Amino acid sequence: MATAIAKGVVHSEVATAQAIAFYEPNADQASKIQRLYPGAFLASSANELFDRCHRLILAVKPQVLEGISMGLAPHTTPHHHLISIAAGIPLAKLTQWFRTERITRVMPNTPCQCLQGASGIAHGAGVGQEDREWTDRVFRSVGTVVHVTDDQLHAVTGVSGSGPAYVLMMIEAMSDGGVASGLSREVALQLATQTVLGAAAMVQQTQVHPAILREQVTSPAGTTIEALKTLEDGAFRGTVIAAVLAATRRSRELAGPVRKAETSE
Repeated sequence: MATAIAKGVVHSEVATAQAIAFYEPNADQASKIQRLYPGAFLASSANELFDRCHRLILAVKPQVLEGISMGLAPHTTPHHHLISIAAGIPLAKLTQWFRTERITRVMPNTPCQCLQGASGIAHGAGVGQEDREWTDRVFRSVGTVVHVTDDQLHAVTGVSGSGPAYVLMMIEAMSDGGVASGLSREVALQLATQTVLGAAAMVQQTQVHPAILREQVTSPAGTTIEALKTLEDGAFRGTVIAAVLAATRRSRELAGPVRKAETSE
């Protein structure tokens, strides 16, 4: 995700490669970054990155974020604006870990890799207007942006964060159906992929509700209504809704309890 964001930033001229710095502990990945962005600075440690930069995107897994925060918190100053893309970790917990309220949460998704992502953004109390505008520019460079509350980011995770997996499974299933109906794998996959892409473009460009667009291609006693009936018999709609709710629930589980800050008298 870090390289996808860098790709968008450079492509949209939000910043040059020379203005970007990375820290990557994996040697193979670090070499890949150097090949992709030869002008970028590659820090030798996360601490060096914090000491060098004042805006930092924490592109790490939620399971490891708390561990690295303990070492980075002493290097975090009011000069820093931190952006976390770790799923499920709320602003209150991030504020405790990094000892700052100048922190933003973003939930992007994997289509950011082809600059067609969807990102939900929620800001902490210490994030000013300049930081907000900078965050918008960065994540608009890799797709669309919506602004939500910190708690709503769990639902963003359920819809768009995990959503590409649902759509990819649907493309796979449509392709399998085409093969079962006599098409070659190559042709079936090409048709399924373009159909999903085209249907999404129709919703985006026309701004018409998908139910209305669906009705427009559903003729009486035709092939589409027969297929839709089969999907309804298989609880397609209810299963997708349940999948979104399950991912949202898991995001909340990852958040865990937030310890109350200790006070002294």
